[in-house]
Amino acid sequence: MNAPSQPVQFAPMPDEQGFFGPYGGQLVPPHLKQAMDDIAVAYAQITQRQDFQDELAQLFADYVGRPSPIFHAKRLSGLLGGAHIHLKREDLNHTGAHKINHCLGEALLAKFMGKKKVIAETGAGQHGVALATACALVGIPCEIHMGQVDIEKEHPNVTKMRILGCKLVPVTRGAATLKEAVDSAFDEYLTNPTDYIYAIGSVVGPHPFPMMVRDFQSIVGREAREQFLAKHGKLPDYVTACVGGGSNAMGMFTAFLNDASVQLVGVEPGGEGIDQPGRHAATMTMGKPGALHGMKCYVLEDADGAPAAVHSIASGLDYPGVGPQHSYLKDLGRVRYETANDQETLHAFMQLSRVEGIIPALESAHAVAWAMRVAPTLPKDANILVNLSGRGDKDADYVAHKLGL
Repeated sequence: MNAPSQPVQFAPMPDEQGFFGPYGGQLVPPHLKQAMDDIAVAYAQITQRQDFQDELAQLFADYVGRPSPIFHAKRLSGLLGGAHIHLKREDLNHTGAHKINHCLGEALLAKFMGKKKVIAETGAGQHGVALATACALVGIPCEIHMGQVDIEKEHPNVTKMRILGCKLVPVTRGAATLKEAVDSAFDEYLTNPTDYIYAIGSVVGPHPFPMMVRDFQSIVGREAREQFLAKHGKLPDYVTACVGGGSNAMGMFTAFLNDASVQLVGVEPGGEGIDQPGRHAATMTMGKPGALHGMKCYVLEDADGAPAAVHSIASGLDYPGVGPQHSYLKDLGRVRYETANDQETLHAFMQLSRVEGIIPALESAHAVAWAMRVAPTLPKDANILVNLSGRGDKDADYVAHKLGL
């Protein structure tokens, strides 16, 4: 039995200036810094209120459907041999992914602050759907910016956002994917930061968003740790999750940071090959410390020092930066960052669908691909816990077309 152990007691992160070691902060103009500080103060106030905590807990239970279960993928594990693969089923949440966890928190915060509009970006559309859902629930207008490429690729989520009543803004600049959607949403937010709030969709951006989104997502790891320990009498040997911006991974990893026996593995999009610049989005693997979207973090840069073009088969991972806490945990060596390429991811998508009857999001399939790769190399009593961060309804037509099904 690998009993919980305490190798390093991590200090509370971030510090008062929003830094995780050398990463994070608020790289924003002075007038926007005040808006960020106002959000930080409001967040600190609202999280101390029992009525807020009670309302969020009630929504998690009765609206989202938490706790999400852990499923032992016995047939997949048996087919591969070696370690047992377990899935934390965030795909079963209302709206189909982990994104609803922080979107409810952000929508309630916007209402508490008296904001007149919530603005956000989305890549695969899961954050957009979740935020449009949360805004409909609390009764506040919502505007989602989405790259034109992703609009065409993720049509089911686009339809859902429109049904839910949000204003969808197509973004055609540049590569017309996630980075450009972030840029566009941020531009709109800058027109009126007093009345608007930018509900960032991952653990990225200026302080307090990396902290705030992590905190709302940390319920995933807290549940998973308690569930796995109760069922197996020990902790998993490996905990893994896909990493783009990094919200589902940080939500899962946070509860296990002080457990020396648990190896944490973030899986980045290797795309068409990490040796091909512009055709992957493996920021931690191939990037270097830099600055992007109001924060210091690892960044993929081109020859001119600008954010590089990136690619992933999964729209939600198509980002040239990564959360600042992930950047710090990489430097500390507490989390290992690996990659899975497009072909491995497609194979994992199909295998999980046909062997276990679970269609995963292409984002989540990156983590499944890594688990499938390493399981045969591990002892038969080893356990891998995968954060299955979303379901693949949004990707089904795209994958079917790509594979000629």
